[in-house]
Amino acid sequence: MQNIRKLPVGIQTFEKLREGGYLYIDKTDFVYNLVHTGQVYFLSRPRRFGKSLLLSTFKAYFEGRKELFEGLKIAELEKENPDAWKKYPVIYLNFAQDNFSEKKTLGDCINLQLEEYERKYGITEKPERFAGRFMNIVKTAREKTGMQAAVLIDEYDKPLLDAQNNEELTGSNRETLKGLYITLKALDENLKFVLLTGVTKFSKVSIFSDLNQLNDISMNEQFAEICGITEEEMISNLEPEIKAMAEKNQISEDECVQKLKQMYDGYHFHHNGKGVYNPFSLINALYAKEFSLYWFATGTPTFLIKKLKASTMSYMDLSNGIEATAQELQDYRNDNPDPVPLFYQTGYLTIKGYDREFGVYLLKYPNDEVKYAFINSLVPAVLDIQSASALDVVSFARDIKKGDIESVMRRFKALFAMLPYTTFGKGTKDSVIEQNFQNVFYLVFTLLGQWSRVEETSALGRADCVLENGGNVFIFEFKRDKSADEALRQIEESGYAKPYEAGGKRIVKIGASFSTKERSLVEWKIVE
Repeated sequence: MQNIRKLPVGIQTFEKLREGGYLYIDKTDFVYNLVHTGQVYFLSRPRRFGKSLLLSTFKAYFEGRKELFEGLKIAELEKENPDAWKKYPVIYLNFAQDNFSEKKTLGDCINLQLEEYERKYGITEKPERFAGRFMNIVKTAREKTGMQAAVLIDEYDKPLLDAQNNEELTGSNRETLKGLYITLKALDENLKFVLLTGVTKFSKVSIFSDLNQLNDISMNEQFAEICGITEEEMISNLEPEIKAMAEKNQISEDECVQKLKQMYDGYHFHHNGKGVYNPFSLINALYAKEFSLYWFATGTPTFLIKKLKASTMSYMDLSNGIEATAQELQDYRNDNPDPVPLFYQTGYLTIKGYDREFGVYLLKYPNDEVKYAFINSLVPAVLDIQSASALDVVSFARDIKKGDIESVMRRFKALFAMLPYTTFGKGTKDSVIEQNFQNVFYLVFTLLGQWSRVEETSALGRADCVLENGGNVFIFEFKRDKSADEALRQIEESGYAKPYEAGGKRIVKIGASFSTKERSLVEWKIVE
């Protein structure tokens, strides 16, 4: 069965999208607002979130490609503007496609792009440094066209992200980029418009200190929806595709929308801003008519896991919520031990709440696609195994469905035996050992949430885990170096079962004990 309309899977060029008759969700009112209210902007968004398409849209606008915008919001907004659709020279530097983990790549990438513009404007005498060549291109473009230039830089920070495991290369790439970007301040009178996009805002790259006219709109409420797709946009633009997907999956349209929301929605870039869907995942899901992990499959979060393991952050914090100020969210630098800015800026955590009195954001996973895929990637790092399949969470889920808690606990015991020796090295504090055990429980119970309803853990006054499946409620309490009876006693005395007693479901209480001396789950008791 063919798709009803042409969905822009993998297309990041506005010209190709419009000329090819692909579906386009109109964001051109944001283009209009930025062009007419300022000059130099920076936008941070996670990868695969539409930044390249946005820049391509600006490129077409400044090239005066009026025909590409027919029927779009900006055409109506510019209708009475006599200066609309003038042609400006556009300098577009694209760092999105290359891998900058090798020393010469950045220089070669910049050189090839500058050469293209030097040929275009007939420049034969070239300064030795990239900065000089870039300034020469912008000034020559203005001289030859009589118009100020629009400078668009796609994924400005990719050369730094790709090299972050190599300190020397990171430093070299940083200096190259600083020298190039700082010219934008000196070129101010020759520039009509500037937009840089990236995943992170590196706080130590001098463009953000020296380029003081830069307007960072990354957490600006007015532009919170500039990338991504709101639910209203999805419903109004993609109803035929939703209907087709619902039919294929044998669910109602409302159920399909709810599942799409659960999987791909939930990103917030301002505490008052609407939630947006990951556009890459949503479009791919509707094209394939399958609920799968699309965004996560395009890149591995190895660097995030390393950052997380090197920090003191509990894995459970990622689900239960982490608080941070706006300043902390934007403080990304290689030597910052706090992983929160990186998790937020790369899209693995997003804004889920805001305490206005103290100016503190609450951050959580945006949706199930990110949550379960990232947890799966944590499993090999925690258990020192090749892949998450060794955890066999499906067998856990089947045991839960059958109500076979004895088998569940035996599986936990076997998992603890898989923890690497370095986890329990000589001199390891008991609290660290306890956290390693808690991490295993967290991974398993979080992944079980795909098939069961799991209460998130660690809030004061709640059981370690409450899991509901079918007609069963399982209440787990784990104790370190204390008996299973003490764990059961806490369930009773704290009344953990009371909220579930009126539901008529079977309630099963599980008290368990693990020993820091034996490095193992040593005892458990099950009571109905």
